[in-house]
Amino acid sequence: MERQNPVLTAIRERRSVRRYTGDPVTREELLRILEAGRWAPSGLNNQPWRFLVIQAGDTRQEALASCSKYAPILRSASALICVFLDREAMYHEAKDHQSAGACIQNMLLAAHALDLGGVWLGEIINHSPQVMDALSLDSRLLELQAVIALGRPAHPGVSSRKELAELLLEEL
Repeated sequence: MERQNPVLTAIRERRSVRRYTGDPVTREELLRILEAGRWAPSGLNNQPWRFLVIQAGDTRQEALASCSKYAPILRSASALICVFLDREAMYHEAKDHQSAGACIQNMLLAAHALDLGGVWLGEIINHSPQVMDALSLDSRLLELQAVIALGRPAHPGVSSRKELAELLLEEL
């Protein structure tokens, strides 16, 4: 019998969840998710990511919602993790953006492992100036990468994937 690898299982089973029950996400859960993000790989181990956590009821939640076409998701989340790159900590734009993606994926996998639902909202970066104003943050110091919406899932996420053969440039 083949033993299941929990990491590979989590990667396969994680889904984007966009509807939540309204039950809170605990401080402990948020800290565990942020810790997972902190351990993502980064070039030169520069760890350029910075986080702002906004919990349900914070007036900034509505301010963020007004900056995105995904406002209903932002409004219904129990917590939002805004992910930024610290411009002074960056050393290579492309590599630092890649590391931010790894950081976000780590946090989404951690949320899944904690039986939480989460979704990576990247569309919001199209409105970065408004987001930075809404959060009273300086865009000369921080670059918005994404907002992760979190909550207790109100539904299971669903997804499909292309066959691996469609993605390979050469057959293995």
